[in-house]
Amino acid sequence: MAEAIPGAVADQGKFGVTEPVVELVKAFSTPFSNAVATARTCYSAKGIIPDEAINLEPGGRDRAIAESIYQAGHHTTFQHAQFQFALSGISRQFIWSFLHSHPFYNSEQVSQRYVKLKADAIYYPALPGQAAEVYSAAVEMQLAAYRELRETLFPVAEAEYYRLFPARGRRPDDYRKGILKKAQEAARYVAPVATLAYLYHTVSGITLLRYWRICQMGDVPEEQRKVVGLMVRAVLDHEPDYEIILQEPLEADDFTIFPWLENPAPAPGFKEQFDASLQGRHSRLVDYKANSEAVLADAVREVLGATATELDDDEAIGLALDPARNKLYGETLNLTTHDKLSRTLHHPGYTFRKKLSHAADSQDQRHRMTPGSRPVLATQLSGDPDTIMPVLIQADEAARRIYNDALDRTWEAIGRLRQLGVPAETANYLLPNGVAVRFTESADLLNLHHKHRMRLCYLAQEEIWRASVDEAEQVREVHPRIGKYLLPPCTLRQMASTRPICPEGDRYCGVKVWKLDIGEYERLL
Repeated sequence: MAEAIPGAVADQGKFGVTEPVVELVKAFSTPFSNAVATARTCYSAKGIIPDEAINLEPGGRDRAIAESIYQAGHHTTFQHAQFQFALSGISRQFIWSFLHSHPFYNSEQVSQRYVKLKADAIYYPALPGQAAEVYSAAVEMQLAAYRELRETLFPVAEAEYYRLFPARGRRPDDYRKGILKKAQEAARYVAPVATLAYLYHTVSGITLLRYWRICQMGDVPEEQRKVVGLMVRAVLDHEPDYEIILQEPLEADDFTIFPWLENPAPAPGFKEQFDASLQGRHSRLVDYKANSEAVLADAVREVLGATATELDDDEAIGLALDPARNKLYGETLNLTTHDKLSRTLHHPGYTFRKKLSHAADSQDQRHRMTPGSRPVLATQLSGDPDTIMPVLIQADEAARRIYNDALDRTWEAIGRLRQLGVPAETANYLLPNGVAVRFTESADLLNLHHKHRMRLCYLAQEEIWRASVDEAEQVREVHPRIGKYLLPPCTLRQMASTRPICPEGDRYCGVKVWKLDIGEYERLL
């Protein structure tokens, strides 16, 4: 594995190959010894075993314990040690497909919604001469379309903004920057998933071991192995004892899915059948626990030691979900997981079939407790553009033309790369952020409620907001006593008598959403 270069920037150029940069910036001082110490503490009659008491010399007891608990799958001891990495020079495709596709991490990355894309912030894979020229020309076209859309959409966003905030029109210079961010949020849909990101990413020792073991499967195995290899190398430099249990990555043909990736393409009719099944929605409820309301009410009574005579179903559900009685919904700190009454919301469950853009799903997947079965993206792609168009672009004819022209030229470039023998994994870095992702997502009520509390806010990413509105409406249809409490943060805070009603301060959306029924929700920005 190559050495990490702390503090360096990614090496990239018009035809250069981007090299990721990985720096281990925070870590336990003795992480591997700590894993063994925690294991020994479980059976210690003498109290806590300190890290300093561990001896990992070959043939010793502690080394044998480390190997034994790892092989037996007793991995909680390896979760204590955390490693924080500063990552740069990595693609959005890699982040979506790998880094954020599981629940056991924390990550803060540069936002495409709020930070303007730069011309040099693109992942360039290793390509031969002609293919490199095709790839580079496509990137230049996409970024030019992004810049043009950003300017074209500004008047559209400006008009809507001042409709919401007419008094602010007297000081346009104060608000130009914020309005431009609204325009670039939609413009980024033409930018490629090869766009680079930089971020802090924190995982436990066991998660990093899993990363390395599975790094050759997914959408971008070459980039995955390269980045994860640097992460592992950085940890081994810090704590060489991880070599005791480190396994080599599984080979691609060890995975059941591998044969589907040799010539990836959707089956005839797949996309049409999937889209028809949505019945015009962004997210459609396809399954749920039928007795959720009764089960929830019973669970509340069990927590309180009450009978149905003392506490009927309506009252029980209200105790768990009504912000006027459960004041935790007026808190900005999410306390429901720690509250015995609120944990009754784990029992109801809902499953949705969804279609979002890559850009929107990259945020949707951050709700780690509402997991989805996302595709290996290449298996859903065909030779024709297949994207989501933001409503702001839909609202302007010139913007639509720019967007559709960029999509046509993008798919032509991807097709040309495939004709030149470039594998799908590499050619698909050119896919736009707007490319459609089709998948199924499930959630228990506790985590769905939290997600909707965040994503029904008018400041949430537009597509996720629309999908959340779809979901809340449908839950209300099948479980009205539950669904009426799937609401945005301002409405929950208003019901809980929490002030200010909007927690966003000067980011207030301009709409008194707490006075609206969900059927009245609409937005352009």
